[in-house]
Amino acid sequence: MIELTPLAAEKLSGLMSQNPAQRVLRVYVAGQSCCGFQYGLAFDEARLPGDAVVERGGIEVAVDPDSLPYVEGATIDFVDALMGGGFTVRNPKLDSGGGCACGRR
Repeated sequence: MIELTPLAAEKLSGLMSQNPAQRVLRVYVAGQSCCGFQYGLAFDEARLPGDAVVERGGIEVAVDPDSLPYVEGATIDFVDALMGGGFTVRNPKLDSGGGCACGRR
């Protein structure tokens, strides 16, 4: 369904350990722009009815039924960058590689 890189799993484990009630990583589609889908990541206390759930790198990942078709096959990674790092979602099945009309990318 969805993959986590080892670095992403490590960073998520560290964040989740700061609040033991946060047991589930929720991945969802937050919207769509001319550059493709915008994904959201949030911590949750429990899975919800209808969630698709997998365990990756010690992290329980939940995806709601509406988002599942759009995140299927995606990989969550953590990118360290000079100006700050963060999580990124790569979905080769859905994201376009050619840039977008607004010039972002």
